[in-house]
This record gives sequence, C-alpha cells and structure tokens, in this order.
Amino acid sequence: MKHRIAHIVLLLMVVGKLTAQITISGIVSDGRESLAGVNVFIVGTIDGCLTDSLGRFLFTTTQTGEVTLKASSIGFEDFIQTEDVNQLHDLTILMKERATTIDEVVVTASSFSFGKSDNFKTMDALDIVMAGNSCGDIVAALQTLPGTQMVGENGKLYVRGGESDECQTFVNGMHVLVPYSTQTENSAVRGRFSPFLFKGINFSLGGYSGEYGQALSSVLPMETTDAATSDKFGVSASLVDWNVGGTKAYHNSSLSFNAALTSMGLYDKLFAERFDFSRPYRKLSGETQYKKEFSASNVLKSYVGYDLTSVGQRIEGRCLSLKEHNVYANVTHRAAMGQGYTFFTGIANSSVFCDVDDARMAGDHYHNFRNEIHLKAEVRKICSEVLKMSAGVEDYIRNSSLRYDTYRYQLDYNILAAHVDAQWRVIPQVFLNMSARAEKFRMRNSGMVESDWQIMPRATLSYIPNKHLQLSLVTGRYSQTASDDYLAQSRNLLGQSIADHAILSMQYKSQSTFLRIEPYWKKYRRLPLLENGLYQPHGYGTSKGVDIFVEDHSIIKNLTTTLSYSYNDSERLYLDYTEVRTLDYASRHNLRLTAKYAVGKFVVGLADSYASGRRFPTGQTPHYHSVDVNLTYLLSPKVIVYSSLNNIFGRTNIFRYNANGSPVVPSRDRFLYIGIFVSLKNNKAYDISNF
Repeated sequence: MKHRIAHIVLLLMVVGKLTAQITISGIVSDGRESLAGVNVFIVGTIDGCLTDSLGRFLFTTTQTGEVTLKASSIGFEDFIQTEDVNQLHDLTILMKERATTIDEVVVTASSFSFGKSDNFKTMDALDIVMAGNSCGDIVAALQTLPGTQMVGENGKLYVRGGESDECQTFVNGMHVLVPYSTQTENSAVRGRFSPFLFKGINFSLGGYSGEYGQALSSVLPMETTDAATSDKFGVSASLVDWNVGGTKAYHNSSLSFNAALTSMGLYDKLFAERFDFSRPYRKLSGETQYKKEFSASNVLKSYVGYDLTSVGQRIEGRCLSLKEHNVYANVTHRAAMGQGYTFFTGIANSSVFCDVDDARMAGDHYHNFRNEIHLKAEVRKICSEVLKMSAGVEDYIRNSSLRYDTYRYQLDYNILAAHVDAQWRVIPQVFLNMSARAEKFRMRNSGMVESDWQIMPRATLSYIPNKHLQLSLVTGRYSQTASDDYLAQSRNLLGQSIADHAILSMQYKSQSTFLRIEPYWKKYRRLPLLENGLYQPHGYGTSKGVDIFVEDHSIIKNLTTTLSYSYNDSERLYLDYTEVRTLDYASRHNLRLTAKYAVGKFVVGLADSYASGRRFPTGQTPHYHSVDVNLTYLLSPKVIVYSSLNNIFGRTNIFRYNANGSPVVPSRDRFLYIGIFVSLKNNKAYDISNF
C-alpha cells in the first residue's frame, strides 16, 4: 500500500510539472522573407530553439511571470522583448539588419588584394610562382591583371597609360626606391622581392588614399608575413636560379635568411638566343628578417636585402659591361595603445650603385648613385562605429649623382608630406572616404633653395548593399617629382607632375564568381617637356579606358578560369615629343585568358595573351600574341616540381621599333623553366622561401 501511495504522489507531481509548462511560439522575418537559423531563447535560461527553414520557432518553458525573450542572428541587430510569459505565443518578430561597423568595411575599388581572407582571393604566393609566364616574379604575375600594359622590352609595370616609374612599391608601408633588378637594353627585368616574403599584396590601379604619395598612376603596397611559429629550412633549384633559406623561431619572434643565385650561363649554353652576351646575366642576392611580436597588437619588423647584378653584351662594336649594387632596409613598429588608437613608425633606406662600361661608345664609363631615406609616422583612431580617422607625416630625403665623361650632376632634395584620412559611414550601406595630402618639394641647387607646394584632395564614395555587390566612385589628385635626370637638365624648377583620377568601379562577387568593370579617366599636367635643350614643366596628357576582370570557379570542378581585358586610349606631349601623340608603350587593347585545372597531384595551367600593336614615329608594331603552358606536380608533401613553356608556338613578337626603324624582338622566342622546390624542415614545399 505504501508503494502505491508513493507512485500516485510521484505521478501527480509529474502531471503538475507538465501543466506548469508554457509554449512559446512565433515566426521571425526581416520584413521581406522568413529567417532560418535564428536563435530564440529566454535570457538567463536554457529554454529556446533555432527557427526552421520557414522562420518558425516553438519551445516550452517552466518560467512564470515577466521574462525577457531574445532573438539573435549574424548580420542582424538583437531583438529583445520583455513580457509576461503567458503573452509570448504566436509572435511576429521583425529583425533589423545590423549596420556594418566602420572597421569592418573593405572598399576594394580599383585594387586587387592577394593573400588576404577579407577580400576575393585571386592569387597567393604559390599562384604567383606558378603563373604561366611569371617564373616566380611578382611583377610578371601582376601583368595578368587588367589595367597593365604588355611592354616586353623591359618587363616593368605600366598601368593605365602611365610610365613604369609612375607605379611605386612599398614594403610594410615604406617606400622602395628601385624595386627592379637591372638589365641590358631591350631585356626584361624582374622584381627584386620573392612572393613568399609577403602575406598581403594590394595592387592599386589608381585612386588610392592619402597615405601614399609620389605615384602618378598606381601603388603596390606589400606586407611581410608575421613572426614564424616553427623552424623552416628549404632549397630550390632550376636551370636559371638556385635558392636556400630558413627561419629560426623563438618565443614570439623569428629570424629568417634567404640566399639566391640567378645565372643565365647554363641556359644560354643549352638554348640559342639572339643577343651576343660576353658575360651571362647573373644576380647574387641575400635577405634577412627579424620579427618580434611583443603582443598581438604590438609588432616590430625589420628587413634587409642586397642584390649584386652583372651582365655583359656585345652591341655594335662595343662590349657593354653593367654592374649594379642595390641595398634596401627598413624597420617598422606598429602598436595599439588602447581607446581605438594605433601608432605606426618606420624608417627605410634605399641605395643603388650602377656602373656601365662602353655604355654608348667604346671606352666610355657611366656611374650613377641614388639614395633615399624614408621616414614615416602615422596614428589611426577608430572613433566610433561610423567613423575612423588617420593622420601621418613623412619625409623622403634623396640625393643622387651621375658621372658620364664630362657630364656630371649632383642632386640633393627632399619631399615633406602630411596626410589626413577619414572614413565615414554616412548611412547604412553608404561609405565616404575623404583625404587630403600636402607635399612640399624642396631642392638645393647651386646654393639656391627652391620649393614647390601641392595640395591633393581625394575621395571615394561607395555603396555596399550586401556582401556580393559594391559600387564606388573614386576621384583625386596625385603628384610625383620628376626623375633625377630630368631635374638635372632643367635650369628652372620642374617641381612635381600632377595627375587627376576619376574612376567608376562596379564589382560583384559570389562564392564562385568575381566580376569587376572599371571605366577610368586621367588628366596629366606639368609633365617634363624638352624645350630648347632644357626640361620644362609644360607637358600634359590624358588617359582613358575601361578594365574588365572575370574569375570563375563554377564551370567544372577544380577548374579556375579568368578573363582580363583592358581598353586604353592615352596620349601626351612630354619629354622629346614634338606633338601630342599616342604613347610608345601603350597598346589600345590588352586581353589575357587563363585556365588552371587540378587533377590528383597535377595542376595544369594555360594562358593566352594578346595585345594590339604599338605606335611609333617609324611605324606600328604587329599585335603581340603568346600562348603559355605550365605543369605542377606534387611529388610529395615536401617536394613540388614545376615546369612552364612560354610562347609555345614560337611566334616572334616585335616589341618596338628603334629610331632607325629596326625592330626590337626578344632574345629568344620561347622560354622553358623547370624548377624543384624542397622543404627540409616543414610540411609544405612552398614554404622553402622561408619567410
């Protein structure tokens, strides 16, 4: 009997408990459609659930009286309602989209970002190394993008009708005076830096912020990798270059080194070429880095790199002999100081020594020395969810000298600059970046001090309605000091050339497709113009066109295709031009199609490049065309074998015409590259470049 009574009491308690439960239900939407996966719960309890595919929710609770119901979902503001629990049934909850905070905004108008997860990723270090015609060169890989010109006789970056020196390179925010290795005339140069050095490469085709100056057309800011957490050591070898390097990791710091030898000697013996080299092209280079992370927001980085390049070539009865030493070093420190403040300081030094025997005629000697010290300090502040600001000052201290027979010059000048940037969320989905940069050019010449001021406003207005679409209007003014040779050959101050940019950027990205269309217009003023034997700031010009870029991953599995097209119409009156005309280096149409397919341990790449002919006073060149193919094989997790063949059909492309009308062609029509990359103390072969 006692057991029966106990069972009855227990049953009554359970029934009482069940009758005390209250059902909470409703539907969640954003006003346009139902929202699935929204977390709806009573604050302070574990009572709740996720909405289903139709936005519905239903759960029970034993709470009584007044409770707080909360609904939360990524991308939306939290919904909170305090009510008597008996009233929380058949609810209609309306969620409001959360406005993007200003520190989450990524405006990518007129720029391509590589190796950064917050942007559409189109290229990383391994992609650069294995691009069809790059052979590990950053500059050659960037030439696959829209807005760049095919100028095969020197291989440098020419962007949207701008000269090669109108594109400036920055490493960790610090300027690089000469980012290319040297070469003889009509031979393609290479970039100085290994792509494995960097975790982020931001190639801006124009319209950049006030932080960057001394660049009329474009900037290439590159950020080195963070401190390594494990030791690395690796080697690589090919027919033309050999590399060894490694990293020693310490607690919150790392020390890296890299040494490389590039030599065309073996390749020239195996494969015939048109040029008569008395000494094959050779470059010996070394790099070292030290990185220290005092905390996640307090980082010190240092870099030192050295190149020794030499080559000899027999040209028209003389034996040209070229040797160049190029040294670059920088130290930067970035630290967050609390309350939204971040401080940056940096110093960089570039020194270039160039000597050429038989430069123009037998027996002559050319010597050129260039040096730059770049000092920079900047503060950034996240003021609120709708505003962030930055301000900085910098100084470019330059000197150079040249000796060629009886002609000599010595230049000593500096460019002092300051900038202020403000990025403001005007309303949700509309963002305005406004900046102003001021530069003062100051040169000491024959005991006289001459100066020139420039004020440059810049603005970007962006509409970002969702994560797929971005529309931007970019405008601004940019300046750059004339090159040393032109400054030396001017009795009056050339000062700084000016370029005004206007760009309309329209881009769409989904999980598998990226599309960008950018029409642009540029106007140049105060360009160097040769008048009566002296350079004067009377040159001018325009450049206009449209760039189209498409990358797709949806055609078939493991296949990536890209289309890059540029139309450019540019003309100038500058240097020794006697009339306004199309630029020597500018092609009206540039088209590049690529495909990369991965199957098993193999990656096969194919690229087709086309550029319309270039106009010269002595005639117009035929169009440029090259089909390139490459093959990558993962021999093991630590070994990669890579090969490429450029211009597989052997077309003889004419790059330009000399003053006498003779064509300039490449030293060889095809180029074969075979390389092996081996990691000896890590699990990835592409870490062999150690940084």
